[in-house]
Amino acid sequence: MTSAKTGRLILEIVMIILSLLFLYPLILAIINSFKSFSEVMSDVIAMPQQFNFDNYAYVWKYINYPRLFINNTIITLIGLIGIILFSSVAAYKLSRTQSKWSNMIYLLCIIPMLIPFQSIMLTVLQLAKNLHLSDSTWGLGILYWGFGAPLAVFIYHGFVKGIPREIDESATIDGASGFKLFFLVIFPLLQSVTTTIIIIDVMWIWNDFLLPLLMVNGSPATKTLTLAAYTFVGQYTSDWQYAMTAMVMAVMPSIIVFVLLQKYIVRGVVAGAVKG
Repeated sequence: MTSAKTGRLILEIVMIILSLLFLYPLILAIINSFKSFSEVMSDVIAMPQQFNFDNYAYVWKYINYPRLFINNTIITLIGLIGIILFSSVAAYKLSRTQSKWSNMIYLLCIIPMLIPFQSIMLTVLQLAKNLHLSDSTWGLGILYWGFGAPLAVFIYHGFVKGIPREIDESATIDGASGFKLFFLVIFPLLQSVTTTIIIIDVMWIWNDFLLPLLMVNGSPATKTLTLAAYTFVGQYTSDWQYAMTAMVMAVMPSIIVFVLLQKYIVRGVVAGAVKG
């Protein structure tokens, strides 16, 4: 018992240290968001001489925070709706269809997780221009469907395998079939993994930088919050105090969502990986 308690204590200490290492950049950004430019340049890790919200007031007005917050919300909602809708239907159909073709299609759906975005970004950019999806928030949201679907299909597919087929048969006897069977009977059973996918994709889409930089950086009306933070960093001069402030204001909504719903992440991932 003593050995087990000691091992658990050591594990907890290691986890706390690792947590602090991961939280350190965020803590550093928050500390410097309250500093003046001279304070940031003189000592980055020191505490500010006084805590004031002048930087936040300036950044709020300069980047038009409410407008960019709406842009982020629109992009995230469009991306989430498409990812959840198409991925859940596809995973359910592939899971319930037993054939070599369904297995092959399933592999084709999840293989893109292994492809680095940087290797295809120029092709995606050209395709988006041809489809008139560039320079618009709704177009960027649609692009996230393809990038978010592989992981979502993987999680949904594993979970659906654990749902007895008898449920489908009973619903069919009662007159439900096709999309009616899925949305009225099966989809409510996917609540735990759906919540997990929502949290993961909100953290990803809301804080993404590279894809918005390529797609919607041409107009101030379509920029996202992370792109707005980048405007304070220039080639010859950088307002680091404002950049840190803008970054904190950009990531804070997603952090709040994560803190409130983080207990569902492990539950949903484990359910999707273990079932079936």
